[in-house]
Amino acid sequence: MVVITGASSGIGRVTAHFFARDGARLVLAARDDGSLREVAAECAEHGAAVLTVPTDVSEESQVEALVRSAHEAFGRIDVCVAGASVYSYGTFEQTPPEVFRRIIETNLFGVIHTARAVLPHFRTQGHGTLIVIGSVYSKITSPYVSPYVTSKWGLLGFTEVLRQELRGDNDIHVCAVLPATIDTPIYQHAGNYTGKPVHPLPPVVSPHRVARTIVGLTHRPRRVSVVGRAQGALIPVHGLFPGLYDRCINPVMDVLALRGGTAPASEGTVFVPEPTANRVDGGWRSTPLRALGVAGAVLAGWALARRRR
Repeated sequence: MVVITGASSGIGRVTAHFFARDGARLVLAARDDGSLREVAAECAEHGAAVLTVPTDVSEESQVEALVRSAHEAFGRIDVCVAGASVYSYGTFEQTPPEVFRRIIETNLFGVIHTARAVLPHFRTQGHGTLIVIGSVYSKITSPYVSPYVTSKWGLLGFTEVLRQELRGDNDIHVCAVLPATIDTPIYQHAGNYTGKPVHPLPPVVSPHRVARTIVGLTHRPRRVSVVGRAQGALIPVHGLFPGLYDRCINPVMDVLALRGGTAPASEGTVFVPEPTANRVDGGWRSTPLRALGVAGAVLAGWALARRRR
């Protein structure tokens, strides 16, 4: 039996589809009930038994109710995928403090609440796998996304501590998945205080690759799995050459992530979901956008060369 938070859109939604095709019984959680029902219907087409529990993971009592409902419905919890996440763009000083706080409460404390609720069930039944969806931003950084980076760095540290504390429990596993830029609606959902439209950094990876990784971890658990080789390669660069990384990342973000006119300030879905935008992919891998990404990469290289002169 599998519990998935953040199941209404993106990685969570496609992961639900993958587990449904695998014959798993599912408990799906997200803030919007209507979107959850849509995902449940999609999973039921594959013959899956599905329970939906509208949940805001930033509220510990709601997470406790989710896990309690899952256990009451199916009698056990074998896998819990902690994938709920919100996002915003803007410098630290541009980002309203309440937005910064809510991103931390959702992305970091949401996982903490989930672990606190599910681990007692794992211990009682003697097994279980907690899969935490972090980000390559759990190991690298960039300007304009300070609350997201803060939350994802915290997540990786939290999962490492959990794994160390559970070392004697051989059948209880804690796995971290670190996706790179994934083609999901998270960029349409993101809050934005930069004054410019936001775009994902190329190359953009299919969410199906992340879902396959997640399902694979239930059979062969691993400590950390990075999805997206190109941006994953930035992790050792960030660690070994921090000065070079710092010089390069600002122009890359300015040229590739923030471009194309102006945009009004927006909270995005940080506080309130937007059901009409909930789907598996964000349409970022279409041919015109890929071409734009290549052109942007060329421009970024040009900007970096000028900056280093």
